Amino acid sequence: MNTTIRNMAAILMGLPAVAMAAETTARDRNVNQQTRIEQGLERGTLNVREAARLENMQSNVERMQAHAARDGLVTGKEAARIDQAQDAASNSIYTQKHDAQRGNPNTASSQRMQASVERNINQQTRIRNGVADGSMTLHEASRMQGQQAHGNRVLARTGADGHLGRYEQQRVASIDDRQSRHIWRQRHDAQGK
Repeated sequence: MNTTIRNMAAILMGLPAVAMAAETTARDRNVNQQTRIEQGLERGTLNVREAARLENMQSNVERMQAHAARDGLVTGKEAARIDQAQDAASNSIYTQKHDAQRGNPNTASSQRMQASVERNINQQTRIRNGVADGSMTLHEASRMQGQQAHGNRVLARTGADGHLGRYEQQRVASIDDRQSRHIWRQRHDAQGK
């Protein structure tokens, strides 16, 4: 009986490590897919409208991640659903980058979208690093991911018409600034360590 209890304790102690690994992999994919969107904008293989649709898909994936990790544990079923959603987003990025539509990377609107997507990459990297180095708990990362999803939804809505204006970008930047402060606070509080 004691052997069974010790084995169960060892298994349960390993679960947070498995959850952390699954979360880190999912966040790596977020960063990778955001990078692919940014590259598409820079090369002109994506226009602003296409990038906005892709940002909306990324927002949905991030909401799923936030929901799954809010209790501090991502189950295998939740991880599989997130992986499936990321696969669909990845396929959409590929399709949009290789269709006949082109964007002009030198327009002010495209430049604004590129800057916003680059900021998303930075925020995602900071969340991923916080989980990886232990300065953020999964619960904290879940809240940050939910806020990141909100910012991406706003970016998607503002770019849905194919144009990202200066005032629209300022609104997105304001949300990103607030998110950046929250990430900093979560990484520097005492909970994660």
